[in-house]
Amino acid sequence: MNFQLTEEHLAVQAAAREFAQTELLPGVIERDEHQKFPAEQIKKMGELGFMGMMVDPKYGGGGMDAVSYVLAMEEISKIDASASVVMSVNNSLVCWGLETFGTEEQKQKYLTRLATGEIIGAFCLSEPEAGSDATSQRTTAEDKGDYYLLNGTKNWITNGSTASVYLVIAQTDVEKGHRGINALIVERDMEGFAIGPKENKLGIRGSDTHSLMFTDVKVPKENRIGDDGFGFKFAMATLAGGRIGIASQALGIASGAYELAVKYAKERKAFGVEIAKHQAIQFKLADMATNIEAARLLCLQAAYDKDTHADYGKSGAMAKLFASKVAMETTVEAVQVHGGYGFVKEYHVERLMRDAKITQIYEGTSEIQKIVISRELLK
Repeated sequence: MNFQLTEEHLAVQAAAREFAQTELLPGVIERDEHQKFPAEQIKKMGELGFMGMMVDPKYGGGGMDAVSYVLAMEEISKIDASASVVMSVNNSLVCWGLETFGTEEQKQKYLTRLATGEIIGAFCLSEPEAGSDATSQRTTAEDKGDYYLLNGTKNWITNGSTASVYLVIAQTDVEKGHRGINALIVERDMEGFAIGPKENKLGIRGSDTHSLMFTDVKVPKENRIGDDGFGFKFAMATLAGGRIGIASQALGIASGAYELAVKYAKERKAFGVEIAKHQAIQFKLADMATNIEAARLLCLQAAYDKDTHADYGKSGAMAKLFASKVAMETTVEAVQVHGGYGFVKEYHVERLMRDAKITQIYEGTSEIQKIVISRELLK
């Protein structure tokens, strides 16, 4: 076993850390408060190669491994989870899904622009009555010969108003159940496609989360991903990798809060000494550091499994389940270490605590991760 990161991995990690500190940290509190999408920062992330890290260079990507992706996601999530979720969706769900299952024509038309960050993508699975139960798709894609007629509503869509390309999961044949579902590439300017109001969220407030409405949208047959009826398998395969991205985001939120707690504990004095010298605080920091390290190893294990073409369904689910739990617990404790200061925005930890909660919900709730893990264990 080798736990040593390569020089390339360390370089990616350092580049992501520098970008987060110099480009994302300034204004992050204001963006959160005003729900402002980090458009300029996302553009720069694309220019630096963070929006298509694992995509083959022939399609404009970085050709990096999943370990590099985890390292970059952690560093960026330490500072701004609203920016990192845009990066995660574009990398894990949209780019990976298109590169793995798309036609060459689809890759040339969409993937090259997505990988460079020229445009960003969105993944549209959740509906008002189909979140965890992804088989119950109410959005329909009626086969009309050379095109599909798309009707329905999608909820909680990250990059909802800023994406140019949307991967939409829809039901074509109800009688076939999940085998009658298709994945379609929808372009922003297609007639009948409307974007609903922005959601006013607890956390990741800088990211744009919207409902999407499709009314008789004509989607050409060449925009279907995979064979007829492949949509559900496409969604599940794509989300399996997406869990690694969200696990890394949760890890970053936790480690960012921990770093702030350590810094504050060394500066703040109580009873005549720095609070870091009080055992009550030391024990909190010890628990935080231990849990974060365990979460990091789970994330890297899942990334390694993906890189070596091993089955990463279980390891990815474990990483997301545990890292999201650690993110929640660590951020709560970081606020506690800061005391009253932790409750005000300028110290950042209250925002990290709010951002942490969604990692237990999106791209598969913690309860769904336990189902995935237990099914693998009981095979």
